[in-house]
Amino acid sequence: MEKMKIFILIGHPDTEPTLNSALADTYEKGAREAGHEVRRAHVALLRFDPILHRGYKTVQELEPDLKKAQEDIRWADHIFITYPNWWAAMPALLKGFFDRVWLPGFAFRFNEKYPFLWKKLLKGKTARVIVTTDGLPFLSRIFFGDNQNEIKRAVLGFAGITTTVTSIWTVKFRKEKYCKKWLCIMEQWGKKAE
Repeated sequence: MEKMKIFILIGHPDTEPTLNSALADTYEKGAREAGHEVRRAHVALLRFDPILHRGYKTVQELEPDLKKAQEDIRWADHIFITYPNWWAAMPALLKGFFDRVWLPGFAFRFNEKYPFLWKKLLKGKTARVIVTTDGLPFLSRIFFGDNQNEIKRAVLGFAGITTTVTSIWTVKFRKEKYCKKWLCIMEQWGKKAE
């Protein structure tokens, strides 16, 4: 199996252990055991202003942690992201991370002549995204729509990253055995860099 360069991003804003951090830890363990190179960031530990104050009119200077994140994303062949689904979306801090990091010239480039055509600057990369939620799948889809669209199409896909999203549903109401099953799956996916 080809050795991959993997960037792991934990998108949970809590620095205390969470299911998301456990999933990332186990994925990383599998990846390292298989000989893949791994870099990692936890959005809660990065020091940055999560607000893109003036949009793209005047882009504020990136903090060192965001410059490093861009470097890690450029370096990676594969990106693993895990976060909780809160109010049918990613947590605000993770959204702020993408607002600040996913800039023209890094993730995409607008076409001056045809604004509806843009250049996807991160093409060729793949991503696995794990979204945890306490919701029930059918109720969430009926009331809130597809919780995978935001990250898969509007963020990663916009930059050309081929993305697979997996939702882990009704986490709060599950037994420990259910979570252990997902940890085993993460380790296997980490080994395969998928």
